[in-house]
Amino acid sequence: MGGTVSAPYRGRFAPSPTGPLHFGSLLAAVGSFADARANAGVWLVRIEDLDRNRTVAGADAHILSTLETFGLWWDKQVVYQSQRNSHYEAALERLRRDGLSYPCACTRREIAAHGIQGPEGPIYTGHCRNGLPQGRVARSERLRIDGDQLSLTDAVQGPITQQLMTEVGDIVLRRADGFYAYQLAVVVDDGDQAITQVVRGADLLISTPRQLYLQRCLGLPQPGYAHLPLVLGDDGRKLSKSLAAAPVDPSDPLPALDRAWRFLGQTPLAAQPHSVSEFWQQAIPRWDRARIPRGPLRIDAEAATRLGQAPSQQPSGP
Repeated sequence: MGGTVSAPYRGRFAPSPTGPLHFGSLLAAVGSFADARANAGVWLVRIEDLDRNRTVAGADAHILSTLETFGLWWDKQVVYQSQRNSHYEAALERLRRDGLSYPCACTRREIAAHGIQGPEGPIYTGHCRNGLPQGRVARSERLRIDGDQLSLTDAVQGPITQQLMTEVGDIVLRRADGFYAYQLAVVVDDGDQAITQVVRGADLLISTPRQLYLQRCLGLPQPGYAHLPLVLGDDGRKLSKSLAAAPVDPSDPLPALDRAWRFLGQTPLAAQPHSVSEFWQQAIPRWDRARIPRGPLRIDAEAATRLGQAPSQQPSGP
């Protein structure tokens, strides 16, 4: 069984290459990077391009270039999920050997018709747990979830509890289109990269208990978690889905860095930095995880657009 990680700090930022870096993603990168550097830790970048249907050609290079421009320098080689299928298959094979996975023939329409509605959609009720129905073929592969209640204390959001069996159901490990599921891939990747601290957006908080469960099933250690507040557009939607999701401007990074720093509730810098390196020289010693708000935070479309268009002055506070 896995246990809580107590090794030297290793953090990561794991963007999906579905487009340019917007302010919400920058906020997650800044928080993850600052937390790692303030703890004298290693900071890694992983490109989560497992779903090639959503991957935009060239987006990974654009994201990496933007990170460099913002002074977010990573340690070690960038890892691409699309190159790690053998690792995911090995983990899936272990789950099979341990009797923890099973083939599933159900379609989304069938699950919606027979399932109970949960926070993320219909909850799978285990229709294929005891074998495929006669005449049906497997479409996906699922993890058997037992009745355990999963709990953790998030460093930002506080105590979190989820009853996986009744709130989530048996989760997909390999999808009907043949791709390995995000939940499996991220757990395997964090384990292989020896990640000790996951700092990411609060939209992924709901996924964390099932990742803890998978870590337990695979005998992997459990990282610490800190989920940063979401940035919402003025329409109330997650920034990546909002009209305010303008890409950040790599040609003038300081305004967006300053805005991200203040959105994260951090102590203002003592002096106006004149370069990205000056910003981080002042910022890292001031980083205080306890000051991060739970959120969510809002940014209007005009402010987000200014951050993406090399503004002549720094934007106002949140």
